[in-house]
Amino acid sequence: MIVHNVKVYPSKIHLPKKNQLAWKIAEIASDNSKLNKDAIEMVINRIIDNASVAIASLNRKPVISSREMALKHSRKNGATIFGVKNKLKFDCEWAAWSNGTAVRELDFHDTFLAADYSHPGDNIPPLLSVAQQNKRSGLDLLRGIVTAYEVQVNLVKGICLHKHKVDHIAHLGPSVAAGLGAMLKLNTETIYQAVQQSLHTTISTRQSRKGQISSWKAYAPAHAGKLAIEAVDRVMRGEGAPSPIYEGEDSVIARILDGKKALYKVPLPKKGEVKKAILETYTKEYSAEYQSQALIDLAKKLRSKVPNLNQIKKIDIFTSHHTHYVIGTGANDPQKMDPNASRETLDHSIMYIFAVALEDGNWHHIKSYTKARAKRKSTIKIWRSIKTHEDKKWTKKYHDPNPKKKSFGAKVVITLKNGKKITEQQDRADAHPYGLRPFKRQNYINKFLTLTENILDKSESNRFLKTVQNLKKLRPGQLDKLNIEVRKNKLKRNLKRGIF
Repeated sequence: MIVHNVKVYPSKIHLPKKNQLAWKIAEIASDNSKLNKDAIEMVINRIIDNASVAIASLNRKPVISSREMALKHSRKNGATIFGVKNKLKFDCEWAAWSNGTAVRELDFHDTFLAADYSHPGDNIPPLLSVAQQNKRSGLDLLRGIVTAYEVQVNLVKGICLHKHKVDHIAHLGPSVAAGLGAMLKLNTETIYQAVQQSLHTTISTRQSRKGQISSWKAYAPAHAGKLAIEAVDRVMRGEGAPSPIYEGEDSVIARILDGKKALYKVPLPKKGEVKKAILETYTKEYSAEYQSQALIDLAKKLRSKVPNLNQIKKIDIFTSHHTHYVIGTGANDPQKMDPNASRETLDHSIMYIFAVALEDGNWHHIKSYTKARAKRKSTIKIWRSIKTHEDKKWTKKYHDPNPKKKSFGAKVVITLKNGKKITEQQDRADAHPYGLRPFKRQNYINKFLTLTENILDKSESNRFLKTVQNLKKLRPGQLDKLNIEVRKNKLKRNLKRGIF
């Protein structure tokens, strides 16, 4: 790996493109490096993971709406849409829009946390849709996905967006563009322009994850993927982009991030070096913000140590800066304590999540979020007794550069009415790669079978699982087989009229 210094240059100083971050990203995207065996297997795991959560969300309102929009953009030799018959094809950018929304809706797929946040699995829907429309092979798709993960993970390590209240999809646009470039075997110059265009068009604020969180949280990454597809299309036709997009005097860094005195350190592999960043990412066992995964495990374990929950006086959670300020009481969002809050808000409230997991000794992607569940009096009592605190020790562990030591956990102190304190802590989720029981292929398959039960016919479920595990051998034009069909009578419609 090479750590690149990224800073702002005044316009009077010419910064050669080969010294720009976008060019360095484009170089590794176009280097045709050898694919790592473990990375290939992890890509397959993540395609299964994405399919699990996408099928489970097909009849949720944002996904229905995104599908209705995509259905208006049919194309004879286009891409497939989750749930819809394979013989029906659509413009790849609209298929990516619908499939990306389905993947993101439940907040239940993979994650990588470092200087910023990310869900790298968001790269897969746009790459798969373009691969289908352009008749690419399984190996082409693998190369694109491995590259996209590499770029997004390393941008997340090097550049913090949330500090400036910029949404994390700003790292997704460039990673999708890089992945598409690798998959389509584009030259370095073309990918360089696409990376810049994709960043320029995918800057938005974190209000989408603040206060009363709306359905836009599900749409945001799909929107970034769609914009990246369009950016690649434009530059393939010879168009350029604002440049240098990272280092320029009025660039993203200069005007939106750390400013003209900024210095970011972004690691990237050397040209030709094997890309393995996907192996540093991790998926979710529970349908909630990743920083709550270890706390759900912790709540389940604490349940047996607190036989009478009515005796709880208060609960203090000592955790990292990110957890406290994003999903804890440090966010200063009253909605995170409101039983009438949206599902999207509740899955970003560690107070709610911990209260429910402690009461139920479990977590369910639907039952744990129902209106009745959120309004249960006993839950509200525990929920409102919880306060989070930043602990510098946990913040330091959160940012540890060693993946084996990086921690997303907390220490919990439950104080009972009689003054007794019950204390437990956990560094990372049990399902984390370095947790008590890391997710393996069978865990991904079990997650798929659980989330798609009563939605998919058994034959279709078996067909998909067999196909995806044979991804390396899929020939050009066979990637449509990665779509999953659902009986038409099981797909809900939104018949409200739009523009299309």
